[in-house]
Amino acid sequence: MNTYAKFCPNVYVAKCDTQHEKGDVIEVETKYGKENECEVHNLVATKDGFFYYSITRVDGVNSQERARRKAERYELSACNAEKRASDYYKKSQKDADFLSLAEPIKVGHHSEARHRKIIADAQRNTQKFVDELDKADSLREKAERLRQHTDDINLSMPESLEYYAEKLAKAEEYHEGLKSGKYPKTHGYSVTYAKKAVNEAQKNLELAKRLWG
Repeated sequence: MNTYAKFCPNVYVAKCDTQHEKGDVIEVETKYGKENECEVHNLVATKDGFFYYSITRVDGVNSQERARRKAERYELSACNAEKRASDYYKKSQKDADFLSLAEPIKVGHHSEARHRKIIADAQRNTQKFVDELDKADSLREKAERLRQHTDDINLSMPESLEYYAEKLAKAEEYHEGLKSGKYPKTHGYSVTYAKKAVNEAQKNLELAKRLWG
């Protein structure tokens, strides 16, 4: 059986009990029992008799596509919340003409119970109307945040090899430029932070090579 195992942040690899070759298509089972067809790339580790391979899904689903699909689900949920809000608003206005008269409740009168129910229903439906609008706004904010990441590249994708190579080159050029005076130092730690960015890009590039090189 092939299962998913976390390799590093954002990256899950296939944990296999048998060896595979680059380009093989295998089934990898999620913790929920669902199986995905995946293409084998590199052997990244061996441990306790298991073989760990970098993989991509055959159907093309990656972190970008997952973000896009999740954003679409949030957007659909927001639309549904707005529809519910509209329904609650209509219910809250059912007795608006009567309530606009601001008639006092006639305690002990046969109309007292109905009057109280009309007020309670209007308050309840108005609160539900507000709650659903707040929910729609929250869901739309989540959708927008996800849409901002639909073009992100991370180590779970083969494209990260070229991405981090370019990022390292830029980080090194900027670091050297700070040291040579080509670029101005904005504060006393400019060179230190630039070197940290170089180290981080180098680390990610090495991981990308291991996964996809």
